[in-house]
Amino acid sequence: MSAIASGEAQLSRSTLHDGRVTLDQPVKGYRAGLDAVLLAAALELRPGAHACEFGCGAGAALLCAARLNPEARFTAFEKDHSMAALAAANIALNDCDERIGVETGDALALALAGAARFDAVFSNPPFFDDETALRPPSAEKRGAWISDAPLADWIRAGLKALRPRGQIVLIHRADRLGDILAEFQGRAGDIGILPVHPRAGEPAKRIIVRAVKASRAPLRILPGLIVHGGEGERFTPEAKAVLMGEARLALQSPERRRP
Repeated sequence: MSAIASGEAQLSRSTLHDGRVTLDQPVKGYRAGLDAVLLAAALELRPGAHACEFGCGAGAALLCAARLNPEARFTAFEKDHSMAALAAANIALNDCDERIGVETGDALALALAGAARFDAVFSNPPFFDDETALRPPSAEKRGAWISDAPLADWIRAGLKALRPRGQIVLIHRADRLGDILAEFQGRAGDIGILPVHPRAGEPAKRIIVRAVKASRAPLRILPGLIVHGGEGERFTPEAKAVLMGEARLALQSPERRRP
């Protein structure tokens, strides 16, 4: 990791996917990490597909997803002008300008105002939509931690932005699973749920959920991913392979996976 200067903000340069994705992020404020890489690993796209990320931040999940799906196109929505500019700079840094674009503005408003045009929508929505639920974060982190819109609005906007049979993929707190499934009721099916456990024997703190718009296929709860190993092992082999960009998280039904 190295520190660099960009305008008024100090940035630090790091890498993801074992050095194959380069990312500049603000030294102060929210910094993407594990959740972004896991989200990208759960997105599997057919050649020519057009995917959209709601709230891309500096572009961590976006760039990892683009690397894993080299024949797909991407659009990102980001309402913070400085972060949208940083995401665009990171896209250029990774030579992905030709197939990734960033639109500055509120993702939910842009999605609700536009026609269904995406084959996939993926997002890591802020984990809280109630400021009383936690100690107020710093101003630099507020937008990433606390949403002015409820989680239900993120899901509804995502579904509206999808073409029929398009997929929506989310990573969120495990205790919000009931709220997520309630929003999919009657709107999406073929739901795959992947619990993410910090360590073996511990309850899942994260869930990754994938659903298909207008599908009636049944819900599936998948074997959980255990992130950290034991006896000084920082990551389990399964988690390490995902973090290095060498493995995916398969949430699709086996018979529906791309060849």
